[in-house]
Amino acid sequence: MPSIPQPLDPTDDGGAAPAVTAALTAYQDGTAGPDVVLGALGGARLLVPVVALLTESEVGEHGLRQEKESEMALPKLVGQDGRQAVLAFTGTEALTRWRADARPIQATTLQVCQAAVSERAAAVVVDVAGPVPFVIEGDVLRALAAVESGTVDRLSGVTVARVEPVRKRRWFARR
Repeated sequence: MPSIPQPLDPTDDGGAAPAVTAALTAYQDGTAGPDVVLGALGGARLLVPVVALLTESEVGEHGLRQEKESEMALPKLVGQDGRQAVLAFTGTEALTRWRADARPIQATTLQVCQAAVSERAAAVVVDVAGPVPFVIEGDVLRALAAVESGTVDRLSGVTVARVEPVRKRRWFARR
């Protein structure tokens, strides 16, 4: 049976790190590039959501369908082109803006990137419902994952210390 991981910081109040908030705001305003956001996220704690997934239901005593069994699941975002992304949030406010019933699991940005690569996701989307969504994908995602796993020396053609500006692309559609 899977166990619930211990929190990175038991005293964490769920707030977004001020440096991350400032970097995302500057990015949104056009006064900072993605490298500034990635620099702020590099040492930051993110919240990965888990949600209850109904696996079995039954008709109860009063004739109503009710939950019999459920599991906790890591939701993924699926882009219009079919690519998958792992979701992460800078704080509980951004998490509940996306889905109020989701429960947060603390993880470092590098751990989230490593998980995304191991899940064969194409990206990590930070704060998908705002206030400032940010996407980590491609070589940057693989490089951050490699830093966490200790396999940086096995990457070819990726420079970890330098981040090129990326074109903005919407990963998600509002319906």
